[in-house]
Amino acid sequence: MPKHTLAIRNDLSTLAEDARALLAATADLTGGKVSEARQRLAATLDRGSSVFGRLKGKAAAGVKGTDRALHLHPYHALALAFGVGALFEYLVGRGWSRYRD
Repeated sequence: MPKHTLAIRNDLSTLAEDARALLAATADLTGGKVSEARQRLAATLDRGSSVFGRLKGKAAAGVKGTDRALHLHPYHALALAFGVGALFEYLVGRGWSRYRD
């Protein structure tokens, strides 16, 4: 997993832990605004957890689908990768040829 993805994941985990700690620390406080803020924070944490779970499931399904497709059609995948690489090389080479003269 790329470093920036791990960093974002760790930051979000830390944020969620801090928010839960804040909820626990303010559990004994009373007042309309504090209670309302706690409810909003709890709802946001729940929504964030459900969104994370759905995204994680979709990512896992995408990885499994890609793996299955690569195993079913390895030569097609190889030809596609070669074609994309050749196109990229052509476009980059064409762009750099302007600067060589």
